[in-house]
Amino acid sequence: MTTSSPDGLSPAVFFDRDGTIMRDVEYCRAPTEVEVFLDAPEALRRLKEAGFKLVIVTNQSGIARGYFSELDYRAIEQEVERQLGPGLIDVTYFCPDLPDSGSMRRKPETGMVLEAQRDHQIDLGRSFFVGDKAIDAECGQRAGMRTIIVATGLEEPVRPAADWSANNLLEAAEIILRHAV
Repeated sequence: MTTSSPDGLSPAVFFDRDGTIMRDVEYCRAPTEVEVFLDAPEALRRLKEAGFKLVIVTNQSGIARGYFSELDYRAIEQEVERQLGPGLIDVTYFCPDLPDSGSMRRKPETGMVLEAQRDHQIDLGRSFFVGDKAIDAECGQRAGMRTIIVATGLEEPVRPAADWSANNLLEAAEIILRHAV
């Protein structure tokens, strides 16, 4: 069981959303397109019970591209949380900016992670980042976290980019629980 450190900071697990927690449909536009991976609720429950804060950080350039609105995005997030089960995700951060915008919030930049760290007293040195793409591993490493690539997204995972690789979220949770400090 992980706990807060003497300075009051807690460990967290940061997750990409599309291709990591749910099936990656290109520019998910509606709640009806949400399909959370079957092992995701159990994996997140185990991490939550071990004392980790659970944070989603997701690039959502479909908003800037006009494919869906921020209101649509919020409805999709509600459906993700409904399918996962109540109380598992502590907070979700999203970046609506285009890839070439220069945004410091858009992964692989660390803006969303640092915002979560400030808002939720997170110890990044005791935290993990789980995603399905190299930019997820890069974001986590830039922020000083250990990283895991899961082979659940649309792209072939770039295994050398992360500290570990896993076939799915349940395997990723097992890795985290073995290496938590």
